[in-house]
Amino acid sequence: MKGMAWKFDNNINTDLIIPARYLNVSDMSELAKHCMEDADPNFIHKIKAGDIVTAGYNFGCGSSREHAPSCMKAAGISCVIAKSFARIFYRNAINVGLPILESPEAVESINEGDTLEVILERGEIHNLTQKTIYTVSPFPPFLQSIINCGGLVPYIRKKVKEDG
Repeated sequence: MKGMAWKFDNNINTDLIIPARYLNVSDMSELAKHCMEDADPNFIHKIKAGDIVTAGYNFGCGSSREHAPSCMKAAGISCVIAKSFARIFYRNAINVGLPILESPEAVESINEGDTLEVILERGEIHNLTQKTIYTVSPFPPFLQSIINCGGLVPYIRKKVKEDG
């Protein structure tokens, strides 16, 4: 994964990621148009597919809605790197196939606009702008498989098909 970093603060809750007023929308491409709208009204117009969100502590706190990581993924965000994640957001992100990494050290040094490359299999965050590398614990193989399949549902479909 390679993209530009977009930086957010601590305690970005699910209402900031996708405002509750859009939760009746079921079309993910339509929902994606409102990604991070209440945190940065112009966010969706600035990002490009593959870009990476960085944030402080407790990213994804609030409600347990899967809409938050789903709309980020649909908007083209390839990864979220935060100092820490709310537990339910962490699990929902895995379930929808949105890679997330915890690295307070990397987030502290990343500036908005830096170009990042993430190598999930090795747990590496490369800040290409600053020429630095940060290492995190890679996902266990089982979770890596879920992410590589695009989420839990595609992973289960694949397993059922394989086990036939």
